[in-house]
This record gives sequence, structure tokens and C-alpha cells, in this order.
Amino acid sequence: MSRHDFDPTTITPDGRPPAKARLFDGTQPGPYRGSVNGEAIGANVTILTYGNDEVGVGPPLHVHPYDEVFVVQEGRARFFVGDEVIDAEAGETVLGPAGLPHRFENLGPGRLQTVDIHMSPKWIQTNLE
Repeated sequence: MSRHDFDPTTITPDGRPPAKARLFDGTQPGPYRGSVNGEAIGANVTILTYGNDEVGVGPPLHVHPYDEVFVVQEGRARFFVGDEVIDAEAGETVLGPAGLPHRFENLGPGRLQTVDIHMSPKWIQTNLE
């Protein structure tokens, strides 16, 4: 697929160097196996990994002052975002808009694995449960 969405001669690099950080350690126990705050790599997004094998289990109801995008990598999840209920499976994304309480749970069968993209250079969260 060939894309030409903008003229590259109109963009000047901002001087940041490329950066790298470890997102997760698969040997660690528990559903949260890692995160990278954007400020650690000079970016405006923070990335988390979440995964569990238990149907009906997921993070508690919480809220952020910024948008969060969930990428379902494996399995199926039920998201509760504000008053909406959204079922998503591997290959789909879900938006949790800033200020809307949200949570999700594994619908099964099998493992749920997500990558959660926080539109902030650091993870800021208030649990409501």
C-alpha cells in the first residue's frame, strides 16, 4: 500500500534522538507486566501491557484525565466505558475518552492480552472501586 499523506519536505525533525525502553517482562507474575512512561523516551504517550487468563477478571473501575486506547492483541474483552458496554476481540481497538470511568474484563475462553496506550507522557489514574 503506497501512502502519500503529506509532503516530507514540510517537516523538520525536532532534535529528539531515537529511544528504547523495555515494555514488559514476561517472567513477572500478575496481569500488569510492565509499562513505559512516555517521558522516559521523549514521547507524549505511555504504554502498558495487561493480560490475564481468568474469565470475568480485569482492572477495577478507574478514570484518567486523558484519552486511553486499548488494543486487544489476544482473546476477547468486555469494556465498560461510561454508560456504554463494548465487546472487542483480538485485532480491535477501543477508546476510553478522558474523564469517562472505565474498566474491562476477560470474556474468555483463554487469555486476554492488551496493550493500553495512555495519551500522556506519564500514567495518571484514580481508581473508583
